[in-house]
Amino acid sequence: MHVGLVGAGRIGAYHARVLADTDGVDRVSVADADPARARAVAESTGAEWAADADELVERGVGALVIAAATPAHAGLIHLALDARLPCFCEKPIALDLETTDAVVEHVDRTGTMLQMGFQRRFDPGYTAAREAVVSGRLGRLYLVRLAGHDPAPPHEGYVPESGGIFRDLHIHDFDVLRWLTGREVVEVYADGSVLADPMFERYGDVDTAAAVLRLDDGALAILSGTRHDPLGYDIRTELFGSGDSIAVGLDPHTPLRSVEHDVAAPTDAYPDFMHRFDAAYRRELGAFVAAASNGGQSPCTALDARRALEIAVAADRSRAERRPVRIAEVA
Repeated sequence: MHVGLVGAGRIGAYHARVLADTDGVDRVSVADADPARARAVAESTGAEWAADADELVERGVGALVIAAATPAHAGLIHLALDARLPCFCEKPIALDLETTDAVVEHVDRTGTMLQMGFQRRFDPGYTAAREAVVSGRLGRLYLVRLAGHDPAPPHEGYVPESGGIFRDLHIHDFDVLRWLTGREVVEVYADGSVLADPMFERYGDVDTAAAVLRLDDGALAILSGTRHDPLGYDIRTELFGSGDSIAVGLDPHTPLRSVEHDVAAPTDAYPDFMHRFDAAYRRELGAFVAAASNGGQSPCTALDARRALEIAVAADRSRAERRPVRIAEVA
């Protein structure tokens, strides 16, 4: 398959390297808003480069991978769908529900496969945790605890386009919570503070956040996150049930230190999300290429992305209005 890649920034360059190693891909072409950056990524990965996404479509690529900036996602997805090209897009589709809904409708109308980039669904630890829930080994699920900590705040130019901490960082938590439990979130109470970097306040955002989420079966989830963790990248999930209690993300790389004297301190913490989820990203793109090649179903649909965005929108409203917000209010 000849795969077109739109976006040659940090995640785009990473995806170019992964695609070059993916079974079923024999040719990759890269485009970016900055042609020089596209050319540099192409040359470093043995790919070709193109002036823009339209040129990728004109070259007859068999599938499109979108790793451009968030504001460009919806338009590029529509381009792929109009061309009946299977499409992979990094989260989110868009930062608002109206634009997202237009993409969901377009997918339904064309029947073209769109896979959204929620890579935790492909992480071995999260896969094992979901199996524990689905198989019943966990018993009745009581509580889920989700933690997300970036090692350092993003650069200031990124913040205004990010949509805020809930739509950017924690949308992964919202998606994986639904996927792990098989349940829907019905209510959110969220709050946040600016404690690490005053730039977030300039854009109405926060760098420290917490939320309590109620699932449709009465189970609860507790979410916490920060934009700054000096020890490294820290993503963890814990599930507590009537039959077992399990965790994802507790390993020697976890940047969390116990003060008990007989517990070894962590070493070699994950520096960023690409190191933490390298295996997941590879499995994710491998699944996309396989589905695009054989007409398979999307393992993470546009509607899944819409559901995660609903929770993020509710969390933002809850933080702003300092009250619990039901998903039905925003959905």
